[in-house]
Amino acid sequence: MNVPESIFCYQNFQSLQKKAFLMRILMPCAAFPPFADGGGPISSFIIAKMLIAEGHDLLVVNVSDEDTHEVYEGIPVHRIRSQNIYWNYYTPRPSWKKMVWHALENGNPKAYLTMKQEISSFQPDVVVTISIENTNVATWAAAHALGVPVVHITFSTFLMCWNATMRKNDHNCEQQCIGCKATSIGKKFLSRFVDGVIGESEDIIRRHTEQGYFANAVTQRIPAAINKVQTTKPRHFPNERPFRVGFLGVHTRFKGLETLAQAAQLLPEDLNVEFVIAGKGRDAFAEQVRDQFPAHKSRFTGWVDPEAFLQDVDLLIYPTIGREAFGRASIEAFAHAVPVVSTDIGGVAENIKEGFNGFSFRADDPISLKDAILKIATSEQLYNDLSEGALASASEYLQPNLGRMYTRFLDQVCARYQQLETAES
Repeated sequence: MNVPESIFCYQNFQSLQKKAFLMRILMPCAAFPPFADGGGPISSFIIAKMLIAEGHDLLVVNVSDEDTHEVYEGIPVHRIRSQNIYWNYYTPRPSWKKMVWHALENGNPKAYLTMKQEISSFQPDVVVTISIENTNVATWAAAHALGVPVVHITFSTFLMCWNATMRKNDHNCEQQCIGCKATSIGKKFLSRFVDGVIGESEDIIRRHTEQGYFANAVTQRIPAAINKVQTTKPRHFPNERPFRVGFLGVHTRFKGLETLAQAAQLLPEDLNVEFVIAGKGRDAFAEQVRDQFPAHKSRFTGWVDPEAFLQDVDLLIYPTIGREAFGRASIEAFAHAVPVVSTDIGGVAENIKEGFNGFSFRADDPISLKDAILKIATSEQLYNDLSEGALASASEYLQPNLGRMYTRFLDQVCARYQQLETAES
């Protein structure tokens, strides 16, 4: 019998792994590199790397245009065809197709049968799902039917909101609207089969549990990870040049760039400060907001290498007015000893230790943001202390430390699952 080269490569990889693994982990996820639209695929890749580094036997499952096995940068991946009517939701689709896609995400029988087969084939100790659009919440039901515990890692509010942001008409939603409740019934119902939930912030976990999701699960905050700390020394206040205030991100209302522009207008004219704005926008708003910054004090760089950008700025502003799950740029700034001034909502606020590695300000409040910038940009000692604190904070997010957190939590969930199974039998 002829064995496809991709299958042989995967089996060869398996045979070369260590003989004694802590756990066998099946990891279905919405997307995985090299399909890298947005931060989700990168986060999934980092988590997979950390779990393998911990000694676990892991197989990623995600969707693509064809059914293939491969090893992607040391990680075995089974790419399956879409279980929904399409898989790439970044491509424009007719409204009726979007409606069908969202309906099937509430419990797709095809996804249930496919994922049940995947679980039966790999025989994992635990199924770890990551933002499982397309592989579907039916995966949880399949694992439950086979007696395998499930841990879900959430990066967004997709399970509660069709657009995954819980934001409508430029306002944050405090709870689900009627439309989102109606289009999420199956997701909420099947979340009862999840045994453990990991969120990058307490905020993203709480937003789900307060709406009745994951009723039978234990929870754990495990933040996003960085590969390394980029410097060994804290920054020093720049007396020889303007103090550089940076922004890195998409130029949208959601990201709060307009709040920073308004704060820039409120700062004293004689303050020796420069604004370095990286990233680009997708609509007319981006052009409008650029014009709000003081022209003689502002540089717009477009998309740049984040490491080079963070080496160039003294302070990072994270002004999002949406409740983001984490705010990865904040910890990347810490790795460069750059303090952060962030919004006080969502996951990014949890990374800020007031007066130690930065400050928080009231979301969508340019006066509050102006005050924070002014405090730092006019105090050499405060800035030096904040830079030292930012550098000290960076080590909390290193991959080996977080990998151990994942292992401990997965072990806890599996042990609890076995205890509950024993008690019921």
